[in-house]
Amino acid sequence: MGHGMHLLAALDFRTLPEQLVNGIFLGAIYALIALGYTMVYGILRLINFAHGEVYMLGAYVSLFVSRMLGFGAQSDKTSSGVLNLLLMLTASMIVCACIGVIIERFAYRPMRSYSRTASLITAIGVSLFLQYGGALFLPNAPPPSINEKVNPFRESYRLVLVHPLASIQTAVDAALGPYEEAKKTYDAYMSKHPGLGEFDLPPEGAAIHQKYMAAKAPYADAESKASTAGVSIVIRQGDIVVLCASVVLMSLLTYLVMFTKPGRAMRAVSHDFDSAALMGVNVNRTITFTFVIGSALAGAGAMMQATFKGTPLTTFFGFVPGTKAFVAAVLGGIGNIPGAVLGGILMGMAEDFVIWLGYSDYSDAIAFVILIVVLLFRPGGLLGSSKVEKV
Repeated sequence: MGHGMHLLAALDFRTLPEQLVNGIFLGAIYALIALGYTMVYGILRLINFAHGEVYMLGAYVSLFVSRMLGFGAQSDKTSSGVLNLLLMLTASMIVCACIGVIIERFAYRPMRSYSRTASLITAIGVSLFLQYGGALFLPNAPPPSINEKVNPFRESYRLVLVHPLASIQTAVDAALGPYEEAKKTYDAYMSKHPGLGEFDLPPEGAAIHQKYMAAKAPYADAESKASTAGVSIVIRQGDIVVLCASVVLMSLLTYLVMFTKPGRAMRAVSHDFDSAALMGVNVNRTITFTFVIGSALAGAGAMMQATFKGTPLTTFFGFVPGTKAFVAAVLGGIGNIPGAVLGGILMGMAEDFVIWLGYSDYSDAIAFVILIVVLLFRPGGLLGSSKVEKV
């Protein structure tokens, strides 16, 4: 009892809203990956364990495209635009879709007439092949990351839920004007002299930098006091872009599945291969199309994670997110598209909640805890069927 009270006293409830919001943004990425798992399972009753590696390859495609656009590790460019992000997103989705087609055609289709166990082992084999085979050809050590300068959405917004004391807020407002003016002048100077660094400025630039730092210090101090005195949420522009893009992609997927001819074919094949074929549905083409859509969504998630989060890349980049997304699909009800979205959001919020509790070292383990609990009490998932299938 005493230990529990001590733990509660140590928690900072003012940061809980921000952690939960961050969890929603993270969950949107998990949801995009989980949709690939749930779509393939819905049609083939196969867990595509290579899906995390497709996600990994999408991140590498984004890295290579960003370098082609001039944003390498040593780039002198200081600004980017939305067009660059769209090019990276499109390239990642197209390449991942092609990889998904290759995996389905040469790995899974020949195993379709065999037992599900054989298909499952094949999926694990493809996953390991991409992980270790990719390490022979892809930059892996030291782990590269996408240059943050390619991301034009690096600024943050602060949403105040509970305002601090009036005196503290007044100090913030008083320091904000000089800080913004000094920052604008300094950024304009640096954009005109892209080859200069912070420590090799000429006298004119050094004076501007000194004025900027002098204005920044009181503002940062007042902002720090305000953030600890009230309750606020800091939201990065990039996170908003990720959430909006994820919602758009999920909405398009829902429309595709529910209201288009390819979507009707996918639903028919998911019920019964033979009956769908008798009704004129090209089963192989429909399955390939499913892999195209699922892999493209993984590529979109990978591009956004690697670009907006700046995560270092290795050929194991997709293993942990892929595992968590699989758990998210099971949590929501694997084979159920709304369930995959719900599972992804809940998974992201649960992970950030564990971090807020102070157990960040165990944030990855929460996925497996949730998996065990769901399988024990609701094997079909939150929105899935409770029907027992014979494997």
